[in-house]
Amino acid sequence: MAESNRNSTRKRTVQTQIIKVGTNEAGKLPPQAQELEDSVLGAIMIEKEAYGSVADLLRPEVFYKDQNRLVYEAIRALAAKDQPIDILSVVEKLKSQGTLDQAGGAVYLADLTRRVASTAHLRYHAQIVAQKATARDLIALAAQIEEKGFDETQDTDELMQEAEAGIFEISQRSQKRDVTQIDPVIEEAFKRMEKAAKNDGSISGIPSGFDALDKITSGWQTPDLIIIAARPSMGKTAFVLSMAKNMAIDRKIPVAIFSLEMSNVQLVNRLIMNVCEIEGEKIKTGKFTKEESRRLNTKINIMKGTPLYMDDTPSLSIFELRSKARKLVREHDVKLIIIDYLQLMNAQGSSFGSREQEVAIISRNLKALAKELDIPIIALSQLNRGVEARQGIDGKTPQLSDLRESGAIEQDADMVCFIHRPEYYHLYNDEKTGKDLRGLAQIIIAKHRNGATDSIWLRFRGKYAKFQNEGEAVDADEMATIPVATAENSISIRSRGMNNPLGAVSFGQQMTQDSYSNINSMGEDIAPQF
Repeated sequence: MAESNRNSTRKRTVQTQIIKVGTNEAGKLPPQAQELEDSVLGAIMIEKEAYGSVADLLRPEVFYKDQNRLVYEAIRALAAKDQPIDILSVVEKLKSQGTLDQAGGAVYLADLTRRVASTAHLRYHAQIVAQKATARDLIALAAQIEEKGFDETQDTDELMQEAEAGIFEISQRSQKRDVTQIDPVIEEAFKRMEKAAKNDGSISGIPSGFDALDKITSGWQTPDLIIIAARPSMGKTAFVLSMAKNMAIDRKIPVAIFSLEMSNVQLVNRLIMNVCEIEGEKIKTGKFTKEESRRLNTKINIMKGTPLYMDDTPSLSIFELRSKARKLVREHDVKLIIIDYLQLMNAQGSSFGSREQEVAIISRNLKALAKELDIPIIALSQLNRGVEARQGIDGKTPQLSDLRESGAIEQDADMVCFIHRPEYYHLYNDEKTGKDLRGLAQIIIAKHRNGATDSIWLRFRGKYAKFQNEGEAVDADEMATIPVATAENSISIRSRGMNNPLGAVSFGQQMTQDSYSNINSMGEDIAPQF
């Protein structure tokens, strides 16, 4: 924190002193436009509506002259309280703040108003003042990075992160969007409606490949930030890889995956399990049956040449992600980005007092990136242990308050989805509906900024790290491994009927809790955290 204060103090000092640019160059005066500063301030004190037209462009820090900075601070204080802004009110405000003499006195303010020839080009002049301030900030940052670059004790990677974070911060301050009249926005809305109509009106965004989910969301929408959260072993990575397969392999939609936890080879092995329906242990050992070898050789060719891009950079920073994401969209026309997972990212180069603040910076920047690139971004997230402490089928259901480390994730996200597998907690039957929950995963849409909240069911096939639509077929050998609940584990399954999608297991079978754990581990042991 002290270092941050020293840096900010130094930055303010650099802005008011002569900066040395390079080791062999003479001192240069920082970029400035003092005459325009005077003219802008004078116009604000003369013209009633002037402040409102430039308030989005100007901050006190953009003024090079100390007197002008103090005058503008007084003007902003008046505007904040909706008080009139003129030379008399500004003088009185400076008096009340005890800074009138430092601001040059009443004579200086009167002189500012006399220098105004016209207020016709006020906004243009204010833009020049702001641009000069941005140039000074860049020079100050460059001087700071140059000094640290000569320090051999500095870590080069950290210095690069600091430089990128500094430039990003400056660019965010300087980027301003003009107000848009509604007509072009209406045209854009109609274009999107026409595009949706060509898809039979069912899917207007990027389809996940899960029919029930796409029915609620109409596909992942641009430029949404979607958070998919769950406790460990619920299937977060398996879920997004199943989606990536549905998008990139089945529909040829370009998708990028940033994996901070697993290597690219591990991800591809998971994808092979999914596509070829081969157990992970066999992929590790390379020992296959003839049928599995045939399936592997046939389906592996389907995966080749697909527009799926992977990056396994560990401890990826939000600023590295921005650079790589822009390149992927520009060069490969990537339509969706997946991040596995958010809590493993960092915000190196930025100042923060706690991990919660760092996560807040990351989630805010992810939303800004989705908006900038106009694509959906899906970020996986961990849940805290609050779920484990609660009892019963309802108690084990995740809630928004379970999101780990920062409430900013919930605030910044356009959609928050939870993955919940009741059978993980040995809950095999929904007593309210009679639904057989074995082999199923619930996808809960807990927040949906632009639509309804709801939940849907998918089938989870653990040994293949695969999610699929609930109604899709499962082979008989796999169904034989689904546990049957008995009184021994305190769960009673109702008559199979229509509520059981896995109707091949005889209800006369008996299974103890220990034998269930042994069979269930067949999927879990392949990779501890799906």
